[in-house]
Amino acid sequence: MRVLITGASGFIGAPLTAALADAGYQVRAAVRDRPRRSFPAGVAIAVLPDLAGTVDWAPFVAGMDALVHLAGIAHVGPEIPDAIYDRVNHLATTALAMAAASTGVRKFVFMSSTRAQAGASADAPLTEVAEPHPTDAYGRSKLAAEAAVRASGLSYTILRPTLVYGANPKGNLASLIRLAALPVPLPFGAFVNRRSLLAIDNLIAAVRFALEDERATTETFLVSDPGAISVAELVASLRKAAGRKPSLLPIPPALLSTLLALIGKRDMAQRLAGTLIAEPTKLLAAGWRPVIDTRTAITVMVQAASPWKSGTASRSTP
Repeated sequence: MRVLITGASGFIGAPLTAALADAGYQVRAAVRDRPRRSFPAGVAIAVLPDLAGTVDWAPFVAGMDALVHLAGIAHVGPEIPDAIYDRVNHLATTALAMAAASTGVRKFVFMSSTRAQAGASADAPLTEVAEPHPTDAYGRSKLAAEAAVRASGLSYTILRPTLVYGANPKGNLASLIRLAALPVPLPFGAFVNRRSLLAIDNLIAAVRFALEDERATTETFLVSDPGAISVAELVASLRKAAGRKPSLLPIPPALLSTLLALIGKRDMAQRLAGTLIAEPTKLLAAGWRPVIDTRTAITVMVQAASPWKSGTASRSTP
């Protein structure tokens, strides 16, 4: 199968490109800049212009059987105008879907987000049948892009992943890994709120399921590791992987969240203290199977990053 991957040099795109190439796909990797690291042999490189401008998608989709659309603004931040989210995440996706439909692409896999459905936390577990209520411009742009994909006439699968983790994480997760590596007790013992996470290997398995299995056609799926874990369990797992004892102090979450907000870490506070459960019940029922469990994947991630040895910053997805 010939497949176009947009955003192919990113946190998700790079391992996905390598995995599909290794599985025998003929991959065209669309990237903003020619990557410094090489892709697997046989991967064709195509350089994308800025998605905030007008993009001629025809050369990118020409000859492709399928495409996986990852490119876009992948984080939430007040410094980004709402119109840019809409332009990059919604309108560029609309144009890509139209181009794909006109050139005979057989399958469009769109990487959306749980933020198309809810905020950073939710009072009740998310399900695909619940009415979406995005809380920010990023989530609204992803939801609008989903609607454009559904309206395109293409055979599609829409994936709404939770927080994705894997090698070279960034953002809040990278900060948490660095904290977990410190040789001091940490104030997360009382954080019993649960959050759904998603190992990069399990997301890649979901993309392959979407590309290869008819049961994924014209469906929208939440994607996560089965079984949400508490923040206290997450930090304990990170510390264990780093060779530390848990040593978690039962500091009230409200107090710690207030302190984080005061130092400008409001988003981190909301993620740490909030609950977001998005079980992949529908995806499992369709036939997808995860390839790694959460605690094993956390150990692999931390030991690959080794921040307690190098002291360097690591990277993760939002």
